[in-house]
Amino acid sequence: MSRDYLHPDESIEKHGWKLPHWQQGEAMQFVTFRLGDSLPKDKIDHWKTQRDAWKRTWPRPWTPELEKEYHRRFTARLEVWLDQGAGSCLLRDEGNRHLLETVLMFHHGERYEHHAWVIMPNHVHLLFKPLDDIPSLIQTWKSISARRIGSGSIWQANYRDTMIRDGDYFANAVRYIRRNPVKAKLREGNFSLWQSEMALAVS
Repeated sequence: MSRDYLHPDESIEKHGWKLPHWQQGEAMQFVTFRLGDSLPKDKIDHWKTQRDAWKRTWPRPWTPELEKEYHRRFTARLEVWLDQGAGSCLLRDEGNRHLLETVLMFHHGERYEHHAWVIMPNHVHLLFKPLDDIPSLIQTWKSISARRIGSGSIWQANYRDTMIRDGDYFANAVRYIRRNPVKAKLREGNFSLWQSEMALAVS
């Protein structure tokens, strides 16, 4: 199995204490982070209550089947809400997206290797191989982009992460990123999409 993918029998690092993020060396990750005003607080609080109850019943690490069920119950619902375009949608602005694009690509090939990303009006999806610890990467992307955009503390504090298990999982993540603007019915000029050669080879 490629070192790019999760190895179920090897140790996993946990970052954070309340809702830990998982990292296994350079295994690829699918990460989503969003603007702080992208979801109404009452809606996200209810979602978190249901999610946390489910996680107490089914603690990680998950089997592929449980992970699929988690995403069906929780990730899919969150993505629908995000794609509805709530909040300020600062990233609909081409100039703001360009600032974030520059930040995302600045250490590409040094601290991380991107395979695909899409910048939506109020959130970002990334598929990448981490060459550094992920919380540090996320913090760098968020803090520098917020400072350059110049609208204060724009990002929601946390992020969602999923380790890539195998080639099929990778291909599905690429397709999701690629199709997200279509699913959200965005016109050209309201999003930014980037794909590596490896991602472009996915049909």
